[in-house]
Amino acid sequence: MNEDTSQLRPEWRQWLAENLALGVTEEDVQKVLVSSGVDPAVARAEVAAVGAHPYFRACRQVARHFGWMESLMDAYSALRAQDGGRKLEVRHGVGPEEFFQRYYFGHRPVVLRGMMADWPALQRWSLTYFRERLGSVEVEVMVGRDADPEHAAFQDRHRSRMPFSDFLTLLETGTRTNDYYMVPRNENWREGGLSPLREDLRAPAGIIEPDLRQDMLTLLLGPAGTVTPLHHDNMNILLGQVMGRKHVRLVPSFERHRVYPHRGTFSHVNADAPDLTLHPLYAEATVLEAVLEPGDMVFLPVGWWHWVKALDVSASVTFHHFRVPGGNTHLEPPL
Repeated sequence: MNEDTSQLRPEWRQWLAENLALGVTEEDVQKVLVSSGVDPAVARAEVAAVGAHPYFRACRQVARHFGWMESLMDAYSALRAQDGGRKLEVRHGVGPEEFFQRYYFGHRPVVLRGMMADWPALQRWSLTYFRERLGSVEVEVMVGRDADPEHAAFQDRHRSRMPFSDFLTLLETGTRTNDYYMVPRNENWREGGLSPLREDLRAPAGIIEPDLRQDMLTLLLGPAGTVTPLHHDNMNILLGQVMGRKHVRLVPSFERHRVYPHRGTFSHVNADAPDLTLHPLYAEATVLEAVLEPGDMVFLPVGWWHWVKALDVSASVTFHHFRVPGGNTHLEPPL
């Protein structure tokens, strides 16, 4: 049976092949098809046609390979759980040597406290300060996010430019919303933009490159209620919380198969209210979480999945140029 003679819609054919490749029994997939209105004889014929197709046999071989990889990752996850891997560490006074040896090279997240004590931003930054100093600057903001569940993956649809003062007025209304947010992937730090705010920051000594060029960091600014959906980055990131609080949830990179990847770096799972009927493996995921207060930093290792929700009007800064001993400071292999 080929695509021209198949009586199933393309999305059902894709579903059928995917589930059979992942090991769902022929009986179970036939039951689902029949319960969805497919004639039992057609369901049996479609299942038989898929199993006989050479492309599907190759697909099943690939699925077996990934199944072996997932079992290895499950074993690794169980070992990390015995090594304190089910708790997000919170540390004071971590020096550069320990940071790189235990966390950066160890591929472990950590909340770091006390590293922002010398930041003028902690005392200066407020919506009033931003308005008085840079209110006339034009900035780029993501808007219309609530109407688009794929807004994080398709940011170009939501880019809007406005005076910084107009955006600050939106934040001053106090409305809890996810509809507008200043996120990375913009040029707001460029000269003539918000670059003067870099004067209020300090690079953690021995960990982050000290010159803080505009391409070395990003600013996130938004109201309470903004959500960054579960995703991973292809580089190591150090996030510093300056204003307000943020709730973060993290899932290890080696539990990728438990978060149902979507569009490469995103997850199908709503980490705020996971639907375990749709995504049952997420129940087995190791979820580490913390509430970041002003002055807290969190290290997000490359590939680790993270979900972030602002609990207040929030300003955060991210760094991605590390002073790795004897090595490159920022380039990471793609995942």
